[in-house]
Amino acid sequence: MEITRFNNEDIRKEENAINSRTIFISKITIVIPVYQSDATIESLVESVIENLQLLFKNIDIVLVNDGSKDGSHKKAMNLVKKYPGILKYVRLSRNFGEHNAVMCGLRFASGDFVAIIDDDFQNPPEEIINLAAKIIEGYDVVYGYYATKKHNWFRNLGSAFNNWTASKLLNKPTDLYLSSFKLMNAYIVKKVTEYKGPYPYLDGLILQSTNAIASVRVKHSKRLQGRSNYTFRRLIQLWASMTTGFSVKPLRIASIFGFIMSAFGLLLAAYFIIAWKAGGIILSHPIPPGWASLIVTITVFSGLQLMILGIIGEYLGRLFMTAAGKPQFVVRDVFGFEDNGRSI
Repeated sequence: MEITRFNNEDIRKEENAINSRTIFISKITIVIPVYQSDATIESLVESVIENLQLLFKNIDIVLVNDGSKDGSHKKAMNLVKKYPGILKYVRLSRNFGEHNAVMCGLRFASGDFVAIIDDDFQNPPEEIINLAAKIIEGYDVVYGYYATKKHNWFRNLGSAFNNWTASKLLNKPTDLYLSSFKLMNAYIVKKVTEYKGPYPYLDGLILQSTNAIASVRVKHSKRLQGRSNYTFRRLIQLWASMTTGFSVKPLRIASIFGFIMSAFGLLLAAYFIIAWKAGGIILSHPIPPGWASLIVTITVFSGLQLMILGIIGEYLGRLFMTAAGKPQFVVRDVFGFEDNGRSI
């Protein structure tokens, strides 16, 4: 794997070019959720430090191990020892999901600005400077968007559907692409981490907190190793968190469907009555007594009732889990932090 390196002349040119843009960023924190990434996490951290340490006055990195079962924990511990004062490491007790892990990392972030990148090298660390150059114009959040995505077709389809849903349910601007690669200021980090529920959807929290949002075109690289952890089940879970956690529009849509299907049932009943009155003009065979009303009732209302009950059940289930105190995440260990001068 090739890591971008700068010679002294390149570094001076880069510092002169960006000094005026980064002077307001005294400290930046990079949050990286880690899951099954023992093959890439060391190289990623080294690339972050290599590319950003000379461009910002102060950086730190927060790794959040989201219940990895491979060697990610051992690699993260080696990084803590290798980069004291820069590398902070949080290990969760089990797998809680990417958004939960990111919310954990945000609570441990201390920078004036916080960047979130994936652990698979698909977000080149050097692209963070482009987000930083935009956010100091006065935005609260800057997303990276991709001219060409290197995800597989299934992941791209799921992302497109989630973005469309966010536009309809969360009033997301249609020209804003919600990606996992983003940079936020400390104000927004404070606001979104006030949410304590067990089903966070970070982009929904951002859209509820501010409209000072921009996007910048960035590179999107191929995944270096392995395959995406976003399975069909995880995409459905993300969609459910978005729809039932931050909007009541699904309930309103269910009410509209109920009205439409009820109207359809009345029209179907009227059709059968007219056909019965007209004798064999409309239908060649007479309708058996009771058959029409039975078919109308079962066809129209059974599926509709199940759909509405499912939506209501999803809302009630999430309310129950929240009331029961289901945790957003559980921290098992923290490393590389200091408490009154003592490593914890």
